[in-house]
Amino acid sequence: MNKIFFLSLILGLIIFSATVTSAEDIGNGKKIIYIPTDSRPVNFIQTVEVAERLGYEVLMPPEIFLGTGANTEQLGNPELLWDWLNQNVSNADSAVISIDAMLYGSLVGSRKHELPPEEILERAKKFEQLRKENPNLPIYAFGTIMRTPNYNWEEITTENIPESDYYGRYGLKIFQYTALKDKEEVQGISAAERKEMERLKSEVPEKAMQDWFGRRAKNYNASKYLVDLTRNGAFQYFLLSGDDSAFFCQTNSECRHLREYGADIGKEKFQVISGADEIGMLMLSRAINNDLHYVPFVSIGYNVGKGADTVPTFSNEKISESLESAIISVGGLRVPDPENADLVLAIHTNPNGKTVGADSKKNKTKPHTGIGSYMQMLKGYLKKDYPVGVVDISTSNGADNALMQRLKKDKLQFKIRAYGGWNTATNTSGFLIGAGVLTNKMTQEDIYSLLLTRYLDDWAYQANIRTQINNGLIWTIPGEGGLWGLNEKQQGLENLASNLISEFAAKNIFLPQGYSLKNIQARFPWSRTFESEITFDLEN
Repeated sequence: MNKIFFLSLILGLIIFSATVTSAEDIGNGKKIIYIPTDSRPVNFIQTVEVAERLGYEVLMPPEIFLGTGANTEQLGNPELLWDWLNQNVSNADSAVISIDAMLYGSLVGSRKHELPPEEILERAKKFEQLRKENPNLPIYAFGTIMRTPNYNWEEITTENIPESDYYGRYGLKIFQYTALKDKEEVQGISAAERKEMERLKSEVPEKAMQDWFGRRAKNYNASKYLVDLTRNGAFQYFLLSGDDSAFFCQTNSECRHLREYGADIGKEKFQVISGADEIGMLMLSRAINNDLHYVPFVSIGYNVGKGADTVPTFSNEKISESLESAIISVGGLRVPDPENADLVLAIHTNPNGKTVGADSKKNKTKPHTGIGSYMQMLKGYLKKDYPVGVVDISTSNGADNALMQRLKKDKLQFKIRAYGGWNTATNTSGFLIGAGVLTNKMTQEDIYSLLLTRYLDDWAYQANIRTQINNGLIWTIPGEGGLWGLNEKQQGLENLASNLISEFAAKNIFLPQGYSLKNIQARFPWSRTFESEITFDLEN
């Protein structure tokens, strides 16, 4: 009897391995509704690509319904999104939905809207109705806590500002005021700091302060209501993230209070993390992991120095806290031993804990402090055939050229499982975790393709070509336009960027034997140089 059982088990495994021959069989055509924060490539096309490579069909609303820019007419249409969702939800096996899109139209819409609180609440209540009408549908919701930029926008641009107009002139003072206000609540401030706080407040027009704090209050109350809905079972999971933040600021304050407000729910249903643009990928990954009954094990290795205690630029917490939260949000579990991990995160930080802008003159190919120790750790993992994700966060808004030069020199570009180095540290690490835990269910060619997307975007464009464009090449293109509104320059600049990225790839990216990279094209879908959509053909 035991022999018959054993033979049946072996036969079953043979049949299973014969039928599951490609990544496309994993999702088996199941449908996931995905409503992103807006139409920027990393929220939109690049996130969807991961799910589609596993054989899932991703249902998305027409792009015109989404936020497609920073101008008033480009902030997205919640009413059309709700109509589309209600018409398509019955065809879905699960739904991953942006709160910002459904309440305000988009991420930028959440910062610039003039909506009365009653209208925002009315839209939020629709999630309760959505649950009643679809009691068995897994719904994964994600939203942001409004950011607090620490600069004046007019120092960067005067066109297409993704904040209210007054932030152009008073942004830095608003940030500094809220930093002291937050610090006062957490640990107290000195008499001198209190005097400084009052001075800053007096130098910002009262109308601007009322508008900024008033909008935040409306958004904050909507988030509290959605936390209540989560408590009552409206969502399978609700993820809130603090957009561009700092250790002390208004965003940090609201993150803290919302985390406390939902503490009774538990992290298996609700979290407040640091970040923004990666959370769509995190929730789509969780939806897939839950569908597959898969709990990915993730191990973490840090570079020497500050390592886990690094507080990156644009973040309000240690990177170790952000990584732990991201792993939980995808339904994963951190494990101490890399031998047992489905993904090993090799975290590249500077030993001094500082983050350098990728457009800085310091971002050169010459090795700097920390590269040697990091490469030693990385090679140790790869020698043992661990599935490694390179989390490149020593620089922000682009890759570390010195690290990428070493990966190139040592022929490791396609020995790793995943790479990220595109925006803030939490954007980078969160997106990599969301996509990376799924790579062991993909074909090798799919993994190569995802790596190429990141190399062409994070390394070629973000860390190098964008800097060249911003530093003068844009003005070689005829026509009206600027960095934050390309206008007549757009087509010419897209052609130039495509050629420069192709030249960079030919010199710096060495594909595995038998593969070739062709037809590299760059687009600027938001008519600005800050982000690009890069497409290509990988042939074998």
